[in-house]
Parts: sequence; C-alpha cells; structure tokens
Amino acid sequence: MGIDLKAGGRRVGHKSSTKVIKTQNPYTRLLIKLYKFLERRTDSKFCATVVKRLHMSKLNQPPIGLNRLAKYMTNKEGKTAVIVGKVTDDVRMLGDIPKMSVCALGFTESARKRILAAGGECLTFDQLALRAPKGANTVLLRGPKSRAALAHFGHSTSVNNPHTHDGVKPYVRSKGRKFERARGRRRSCGFKV
Repeated sequence: MGIDLKAGGRRVGHKSSTKVIKTQNPYTRLLIKLYKFLERRTDSKFCATVVKRLHMSKLNQPPIGLNRLAKYMTNKEGKTAVIVGKVTDDVRMLGDIPKMSVCALGFTESARKRILAAGGECLTFDQLALRAPKGANTVLLRGPKSRAALAHFGHSTSVNNPHTHDGVKPYVRSKGRKFERARGRRRSCGFKV
C-alpha cells in the first residue's frame, strides 16, 4: 500500500522562506505582520504580493528611478504607484516630473524633494494600508533587475548540454592567451562554450 502523494512528490526538508522573517529591520518586520494580516482577512492578491516582496532580499528589491516611474505612471491619474523598494532620483530628467502619488519603502532625499515639488506625495506602506487596504487604485511596480553581477550567473555546464553557459561571463583573473583557454573553451578538450 503506497502513500497518496500529490503530483511531484513530497518536498521534505524544505521550509518555506516566508515562514521565518529573516530581516532584522523592525519596520519591515512590522509591515510584514500588517500585510500578512490584511492578506489573511481580505483575501487580497495585492496584499499577498506585497508580503511576498517584503520577504525578499535586498538584491531582489531593486530600486526604481524617477524617469522609469514617470514613464509607467503616464495616463494613470488618480492611482498610487506602489514599489516594494527604494525610489531614486534621476539626474537625466531635466524637466519637471508629473504629479504622482508614490508609496515605497524608501526615497532618496532628492527624489522625495522632486515628487513633493511637483505636487505629488510620498507615502509609507502603513499609510497605504489605511488608505487602500486591498490595493484599490494602485499600480504595483518593480525596478529593473539587471546588475553587473548577473552577467556571471548561469547554469552548470556539461558535455551533453553545451548551451547552458552561453553568454555567461566567467570570473577570470585576466583575459589573456594563457588564462582559461583549455577545457570548456575548445572542442579538442572536453567541450566548448
């Protein structure tokens, strides 16, 4: 008699990363508690997404610049932009920015100044919870997740699957003739990527 398993088997020895709050930041911990409560009591997809993003590491909470934010918020008057991350200033934006209502984990000093000068407002997540507990009239945004380090990330290579490492930058001491040019870089020695 076998055990009735769901498709995919039992996932043993894996705890959900959202069971334990890893951050030591007291404000983030309180926000997670607040939005977890809202998610449970309102069944709101918005709150569930915010909780998931609050749990993420700083690496996965990329900042968003004012230029990109203004671009995403065109033709969205009366809506609040929600970013689980930081809002930074964009010095390339010479003109005035549009009037926006923005909720984020943090703002750089100059970004806050420019948003307020345009007649907009900078909200915190607890203020947003009072105003729109279910995320009504909000636009959930994210910053770009492209960093220099991501160029080095890839899957493990093998002789059978040569394409997993295409376009992945190796950590090489130097890019000369004598450095890392044998196995993995020529057909005659194992494989080539």
